[in-house]
Amino acid sequence: MDVLLLGASGRIGHRIANELLDRGHAVTGVSRSGEVDGVDDPDFEAVAGDATDADRIADLAAGRDAVASALGPSEDETVDALVSMAEAVVGGMREAGVDRLVWTGGAGGLEVAPGTRLVDTEEFPDEWEPVARAAIDAFEVFREADDIRWSYVAPAALIEPGERTGEYRTAEGELVADDDGDSYISMEDFAIAFVDELESGDAVHTYLGTGY
Repeated sequence: MDVLLLGASGRIGHRIANELLDRGHAVTGVSRSGEVDGVDDPDFEAVAGDATDADRIADLAAGRDAVASALGPSEDETVDALVSMAEAVVGGMREAGVDRLVWTGGAGGLEVAPGTRLVDTEEFPDEWEPVARAAIDAFEVFREADDIRWSYVAPAALIEPGERTGEYRTAEGELVADDDGDSYISMEDFAIAFVDELESGDAVHTYLGTGY
């Protein structure tokens, strides 16, 4: 596939780029600066772009097979920028005639028990709540976009750099945790789960949790 990857310069973004490239896909990585570290492949092109600009997204997405996103608000943006990004990406994809999207979501909206989301639990860190709720608001943008074949792929409660094991589990709308209640995934294995979904399309129009 020819994939437009938004947020390619981030820690998760460049791992997704490398996973895509290792599988033979062509990747155009978008960042504000147009520079992406950690990716060195002849099938990779780095370009500058503002993910809140629907026209720019349309220009970059035109003629591609899919859009992938590892977007998140930067230090100089408010968390509300996530919703603006979601709206711009959906609008730009419609203008470009591209209908496949896989988005790196947040774990906060996943259920830990019937009717109880992770973000609503007492254990959820206060400092993470604004971003978590903004990610949920962004998800609502996709849920209303029936004409886009979107998949909203969320990591476990804890995601950090680690080992690429190739092992992971998924659950629709639910937080993935182990027998001890710990919810964790490495960025490397999350990138595998993300690209697996991009390739398979098994979880279209689904909020998909990932973890071990």
